[in-house]
Amino acid sequence: MTDHRQRPRRRGQGELEGLVLSALREADGSASAGWVQQRLGGDLAYTTVITILTRLLAKGAVTRERSGRAFVWTPASDHAGLAAHRMRKVLDAESDRQAVLASFVTALGPDDERLLRALLDRPEAGPGPGRGD
Repeated sequence: MTDHRQRPRRRGQGELEGLVLSALREADGSASAGWVQQRLGGDLAYTTVITILTRLLAKGAVTRERSGRAFVWTPASDHAGLAAHRMRKVLDAESDRQAVLASFVTALGPDDERLLRALLDRPEAGPGPGRGD
């Protein structure tokens, strides 16, 4: 006899990171991992929340400071910043950056292409980290 009970859907790392960041943004200031866990409904293990927060810290998406014997966490990046970090990580892993960027840009729809052009034409889009300075 086969067990047909429905197992909970396994969420991907990016989805969990997004959920944790969203929960942190709802906090009034810094929040503990336990607060984040409760905010997410308690269906994630405390150790999973800590692991996600630690990964977000390594990506620069959150900051932490000691509060007693534990840490409190604060978002340093929003969803857009986290997505941009993932995009840069993929780009950095490729040997032919020009080919990757060219393929990405040619796959953009007209609206996204106009938006990208407008962003690149802004004065603050000049030389900076990752912009060939």
